[in-house]
Amino acid sequence: MTSPIACNHELASAWVQRWSHLVPAGQTVLDVACGQGRHLRWFAGRGHPVVGIDRSEQALAAVAVPADRCQSVLADIESGPWPLPGQRFAAVVVTNYLWRDLLPTLVDSVAPGGVLIYETFALGQASVGKPSRADFLLRPGELLAACTPLRVVAYEDGHECDHQGRPTRFLQRIAALRPLDPAEHAPWLGPSAA
Repeated sequence: MTSPIACNHELASAWVQRWSHLVPAGQTVLDVACGQGRHLRWFAGRGHPVVGIDRSEQALAAVAVPADRCQSVLADIESGPWPLPGQRFAAVVVTNYLWRDLLPTLVDSVAPGGVLIYETFALGQASVGKPSRADFLLRPGELLAACTPLRVVAYEDGHECDHQGRPTRFLQRIAALRPLDPAEHAPWLGPSAA
């Protein structure tokens, strides 16, 4: 049984919620560029120890997860070294953040049996709002290509629309597993046709 952590902050991303069942029970989740910790709260409330990395001391101070369940790591991962070298996690979660040089490290940080859950902005976003710089927008298929060492179970590359059918956000999203057995690397094709 899990105990929700009460908080008035923003809810976890629908994509993260949808795929969080892939995280092995009770195992550690890493949230990269975690901000004020909406995904840390989501996973801690489901019984996972959590680790959050962010460069903002103020954001980390606002994370409302008990210290015995949450490790906060203050680090500038764009201009400094990766603060958790060699560590692997049952889940690596990234939303609304892109630093291309870090993509291989993030993929490598997924433990065998673990999952990468990633969602961020893609080309086209500049037509509807920020971020608008190409440096912060994934190119078509870029996230999928970065995850080739993993087994992709879900991937989206497109846009969301408002109630009138106008695009509101351009995104790429992925949920990808690192199999326990490397021989299981074959892409997931859904239930077999019998």
